[in-house]
Amino acid sequence: MGDQPVSQSAPPERTSSLRGRMIRDGDTPASNANIANIITVVRIFLAPLFIWLLLLDDGEMGLIRYLAAGLFIFAIVTDTVDGHLARGRNLITNVGIILDPIADKVLTGGALVALSILGELPWWITILILVREFGITIYRFAVLSKIVVPASRGGKLKTVLQAVAISLFLVPLFTVLGPWVMWVNWSVMAVAVVLTVYTGVEYLWQAWRHTRKTNPGA
Repeated sequence: MGDQPVSQSAPPERTSSLRGRMIRDGDTPASNANIANIITVVRIFLAPLFIWLLLLDDGEMGLIRYLAAGLFIFAIVTDTVDGHLARGRNLITNVGIILDPIADKVLTGGALVALSILGELPWWITILILVREFGITIYRFAVLSKIVVPASRGGKLKTVLQAVAISLFLVPLFTVLGPWVMWVNWSVMAVAVVLTVYTGVEYLWQAWRHTRKTNPGA
């Protein structure tokens, strides 16, 4: 008898993380390249362009300044859009969970740093907000496998107030409406700073309580 070909089982097919649902709703796995994640990535790429335009204007408050402000506001709005799509169409992925806060921090952090470079916002405000934002984000990812502390209402309000405060500083309305507008700008920024610090302390407190509850001997 001649040698018979040896039957070998085919290696298991690896499922690509890019396969899956991109736009439509459903219960099957969502692709990492779904529409919500794409919008998040676009927001990340818009941040350097916005910062470049803002610094290019160099405090002249001309057309470029309005373009930079408009780009920032547009990018901030996309944060609401991708979140709505991800939750509404069940497109939440681990990639999106990681990228979304990064996109927000890059955009708002870049705006704060640029405003401080231009001398329009004190550095201590920028540093205080950035330390809180990046510190909490790093801590959250570090303990993600052990505890998950959901965002509080105060945290969500903080995010909105930061976006509004930065937008008010970016749009030079005082050149049209008068210097009184700056009082509004600084008032909103002051509330945003206070809420930023408060929610940071609140998050750490809740995380500590949760740790004590789940691990009493710690």
